[in-house]
Amino acid sequence: MVSAQLSRQEQITLSSFLDESFVGESIVIKQVKKLITQVAKSNANVLILGESGTGKEVVANCLHQLSKRNDMPYVPVNCGAIPKDLLESELFGHEKGAFTGALTLRKGRFEMAHGGSLFLDEIGDMPLAMQVKILRVLQERIFERVGGNKSLQANVRVIAATHRDLEDEVKAGHFREDLFYRLNVFPIEIPPLRDRVEDIPLLFSVLNKQMEYDSESSVQLTPEAMASIMQHPWPGNVRELSNLVERLGIMFPEEPVSWDDLPEKYQYDISHLDELPQLDSLLTVSDVDNFFEEQVSEKQETQETNIQQENLDSKIDTPDLNSVEQLPDEGFDLKDHLANLEYSIIQQALKESDGVVAHAAKRLNMRRTTLVEKMKKYEVMFGGR
Repeated sequence: MVSAQLSRQEQITLSSFLDESFVGESIVIKQVKKLITQVAKSNANVLILGESGTGKEVVANCLHQLSKRNDMPYVPVNCGAIPKDLLESELFGHEKGAFTGALTLRKGRFEMAHGGSLFLDEIGDMPLAMQVKILRVLQERIFERVGGNKSLQANVRVIAATHRDLEDEVKAGHFREDLFYRLNVFPIEIPPLRDRVEDIPLLFSVLNKQMEYDSESSVQLTPEAMASIMQHPWPGNVRELSNLVERLGIMFPEEPVSWDDLPEKYQYDISHLDELPQLDSLLTVSDVDNFFEEQVSEKQETQETNIQQENLDSKIDTPDLNSVEQLPDEGFDLKDHLANLEYSIIQQALKESDGVVAHAAKRLNMRRTTLVEKMKKYEVMFGGR
């Protein structure tokens, strides 16, 4: 297993990033996170399956960010949103004069993603003729631009996703069987929101916090309103929940939202609240906020403790920005100097915040997610010192 090959610090950082990016504490979501952890560091093709709005692109981005290619491009393309007569040029690029309107050479998505990851979203909507060409790239790792005869290397990690049942599509003759098996090396199925109802309060809270950050508007649900929306089947999944949060934030800014205030489609019978399995543990949005912050703080405190322990015997000699009075004759690496300076300031902020990343981010006037990413980057750069 990949996790067995990681250091404790790497496991903590990876877990923190996953929890930050892919929200949920249900059993099914923990299983998805485990699969992401297992396959992230490999170059295996991954096929992400799930209904529309479940977060397939979020998972794809997590796979790239946690991979060895994370310092190279991540290029997403929606195969179903591009006209079929333009898809080949979009993916492989074209030479000047390849067709009417091709006035200049244009790189395709495979070329743009060189060394990194290519996310082929809704690959189940790809025409059969294009499927043949994708299969060749996956088999031979080469391609040509439209109108060209020079073979180019396809050094990319392919991550594909679809809301369709590809096995049914294969049986119906709409999807090539050989391409399906090439893509289906490591499948990850994202459960619909109705199968992880216990995550709804936490998701609502996180979406609400994001709305508050973006528009300085927030919304609060009463327990009865929360219990009602937890009965909704959510055909649009997390995307639908996000839309509801935004709608309620516009209609009831900074006001408690009761069952009567919900749109009619979300008003379910709450006369049997004591029979709902979620009722005993149902939290108000403010309670969920506190619970979420406590979880994040606990993980970040553990992370900071490990970072400090690893650096006890190896102090980083960080130059003072004002101490560079004259550049040395052999030259000066400004990038390294600024990296050392930023790392030193981050460490100081964490120390003064008792290791709580949320508090350190506030002191540094940056988002907590940005600080977590910087900590991850600098741990790779300086962790061995």
